[in-house]
Amino acid sequence: MLFSDETDSLVAADKRHSWHPFTQMRAWTDPAHEPLVLVEGHGAILRDSRGREYIDGNSSIWTNLHGHNHPKLNAAIRDQLERVAHTSFLGTTNAPATRLAERLCALFPRKNLTRVFFSDNGSTAIEVALKMAVQYWQLGGRPDRHRFLAFDRAYHGDTAGASSVGGIAGFHGRFADMHFPVERISSLEDLATVQDPDTIAAVIIEPLVQGAAGIRLWPEGMLRELSAWCDVRGILLILDEVMTGFGRTGTMFACEQERVFPDFLCLAKGISGGYLPLAATLTSERIYERFLGEVSEQKTLYYGHSYTGNPLGCAAGLANLDIFEEERVLENLKPKIALLRNLLAEAARHPNVREVRQCGFIAGIEIGPDKDHAYEWTELRGVKVCTAARAHGLLTRPVLDTIVLMPPYCITDEQLTRAVEAVLLAIGEVCGHD
Repeated sequence: MLFSDETDSLVAADKRHSWHPFTQMRAWTDPAHEPLVLVEGHGAILRDSRGREYIDGNSSIWTNLHGHNHPKLNAAIRDQLERVAHTSFLGTTNAPATRLAERLCALFPRKNLTRVFFSDNGSTAIEVALKMAVQYWQLGGRPDRHRFLAFDRAYHGDTAGASSVGGIAGFHGRFADMHFPVERISSLEDLATVQDPDTIAAVIIEPLVQGAAGIRLWPEGMLRELSAWCDVRGILLILDEVMTGFGRTGTMFACEQERVFPDFLCLAKGISGGYLPLAATLTSERIYERFLGEVSEQKTLYYGHSYTGNPLGCAAGLANLDIFEEERVLENLKPKIALLRNLLAEAARHPNVREVRQCGFIAGIEIGPDKDHAYEWTELRGVKVCTAARAHGLLTRPVLDTIVLMPPYCITDEQLTRAVEAVLLAIGEVCGHD
C-alpha cells in the first residue's frame, strides 16, 4: 500500500501525462475525479493504493483467467527471466515459443490447425489472419477474392485491418475511408443478400457471443450454419476467440460447442493467463503450404512484430495450459457457471434490469428505466453503476448500459455472489430514483 501523499502524487502525474484508452480525458482529468491506483492482487481480489479491496469483476479487461499472483505463472516467468527475457523470432527460435506452438496445435485432436503465428494482442492476431487470407488467394491466382464479410456490432480490435471488420461505428467510423473492403450483415438470413460471394476472401465472426456489442448471444447452431455456407462457396472462415478462448464459454474454445473448425483461429487475452501481452493466429497446413516457395517467388508473409514469440510471454502461456490440466479448470468451472446462472435469474427480476445474457462464465446485465425502454447513452448510466459498485467492493466496466461480469475462474462462490449483489445494489442507487 502506498502512503496517501504518494497516491496523490501518482494521480497528479497520471492526469498530467497519461492518455487512457476508451476514455474521455476531460472527465478523467477533472479535479473531482479520483482514479484508482491499483497496487496488489491475489486471486480474484485487487487492492488499491489506499488499502481498499475489490473483486476483479472483469478479469482486468477480460484477460486474467486463474487469478492474480498465481504461483505457477509467477514461477514460470521468474524461471524464464533468469534465462533470457527476449530474443528475436526473426531468424532464430526459442524453446518456450516452440513448445507453446506445439501444445496449442495439440488442443485440436483432428490436426486441422497445425501452424501458429505469434503476435502481441488481439488486434494483431486478427490482422495476421486477414492478411494471410488475402495473400492466400493472391498466391492461388485469385486476387479478385479480396473482400471480407463481417457482422454488424462486431468488434475485432483497433488496428487498421481489425478495425475494418468491426461493426461499431463509434469505434471505427472515423477511419472508414482507410478500411479494407468489407460487406456487413446482421444475421444468417442476410447471407442470401451477399453481393458477389466469389470475391470474398473470408468471413470473420466472434463465435457464440459478441463481446463489445454488449454480450450479445448468437442463436444456437448459427456458427455451424455459417461454416457450412463458407464451405459450399470455398470462403475462408476466421474465428475471433480473443475473448471466448481458454474456457470463457465453458469449453476450451467456443467453436468446440458447434464442432466448427475454422481456417484461422485468433487468440489473445487469456493465452498468457492475463499476465503478459501475447497473441496467436492458428491456421491449417493447407493455408501454410501456399506460402512456400523460393525467395524469388515473393510468397513469403512479410509481416511480424519485434516481440513475436517473446519467451517470457510464451513461458506464461505454457504455465497457463499446465494450470488448466493440473487444476482441472474446465471441470471445476461448471458449478460456478451454474451458480452464476442462478444469480443472474434473481438479478433479472430487478425492475431496472432489462435483460441478462450469459454464455458460460461471461455475463451481461443490461439496465434501463424499465423492462421495455433504454436510457439515453449520453447519460452514462452503465458507467455510473460500475462506479457505484466500487463502494460495494466490485471492479468492472460496462459496455454502454450493459454491466459486464467476467471474473477470474478462481473466484469463490461467496465472492461471485457478492459481485452480483454489488451490481444490484449499485443499480438501485443509480437507477432507483427514476
